[in-house]
Amino acid sequence: MARGMTVHQAYGESVPFRSGVGGYASYRIPAAVVTDAGTVLAFAEGRVASASDAGDIDLVLRRSTDGGRSWGPLQVVSRNAEGTAGNPAPVVGAAGRIVLLQVHSAADATEERIRRGQVTPADGRRVWVQHSDDDGKTWSAPREITREAKRPEWLWYATGPGHGVRLRHGAHAGRLVVPANHSLPLPAREHGSADGTENDARAGGTGEGPYDGGHALLSDDGGQSWRIGYVDDNPDGYVNVNETTVAELPDGRLYFNARSDGRAPGTRADAHSADGGASLVRPFRPQAGLTGPVVQASTLHLPPAGPYPAGLLLFAGPAHPGARALMTVRASRDGGRTWRPAHTVDGLPAAYSDLVHLDAETVGLFYETGDFSAYSTLTFRRIPVEDLA
Repeated sequence: MARGMTVHQAYGESVPFRSGVGGYASYRIPAAVVTDAGTVLAFAEGRVASASDAGDIDLVLRRSTDGGRSWGPLQVVSRNAEGTAGNPAPVVGAAGRIVLLQVHSAADATEERIRRGQVTPADGRRVWVQHSDDDGKTWSAPREITREAKRPEWLWYATGPGHGVRLRHGAHAGRLVVPANHSLPLPAREHGSADGTENDARAGGTGEGPYDGGHALLSDDGGQSWRIGYVDDNPDGYVNVNETTVAELPDGRLYFNARSDGRAPGTRADAHSADGGASLVRPFRPQAGLTGPVVQASTLHLPPAGPYPAGLLLFAGPAHPGARALMTVRASRDGGRTWRPAHTVDGLPAAYSDLVHLDAETVGLFYETGDFSAYSTLTFRRIPVEDLA
């Protein structure tokens, strides 16, 4: 802890979003970045009528200029009429520009219907981008990039959620990398009956099964144009890559960590890229060292300091083996090969999260939590770096 800093200042919690407050029944899907000016931008889905994953959903934002201790007024960054604008995936680009990828879909386009191919492309998941050049105060109009970012055969699609990275090392320095995920079409036998009530058992009745995949979106011109990098979607049911997070290591490699609900040990899988996200050194493999439920999680690399010349790679997610609870930050000193518990937040319900590096002494954790439900608040917690080493 820094000299002169109180325990409350070092840790401290604030609540940028609370369900039922600010005109939204529920807030979910946290994503955060720290701008070049030091402002924390906390994004979320503002769900108008309910906590449902589909419906009237806006992308909303609150800004903090004091390291997440207090927050400015709620801003609506993106609307899709009465449909969904969701899955915020922000990344800080060059010259202070903040780039925000997102997905739009029709209000009645549920994940289950999309996975079964029961939604037209116009109403299904489409990819959009917008940007801010004034530290998140105002935003450009969203611009569609679906043709660049999504293959025609992909059905379900989600950017992030969570922040992307701007590469700082190696031949691809300056590139923006944003993880995303998609689903492949179900084989004909798994569509079941005409009304969709009969489905293959290993698809769980929703078509999830082994048909998810992960990929990266890459931009080498600050977010003006995008292309698809690596794709990992082998539908063998062993590793089932879904929501993915990324961190850049000091040697220029990228570390990807994904939610997985295949038959492999554990619920996480990870992979590395040595070419800026264009391909993977190896396909995603199980990472059973990160015990937890099937859920989105977040990663962050802290720069080298003190006794850790390679820095620390952090992972935040619920640590309870079967429930979304027990939010815990874990640390790796070997680029994600092995992990150890570093900081347990508490034993409460908890779900999605995003990690940000606030300053040399502090990390911020923006996550879903509540006393009786993981989806009551989006809370921001300040954690001293010394507690993680």
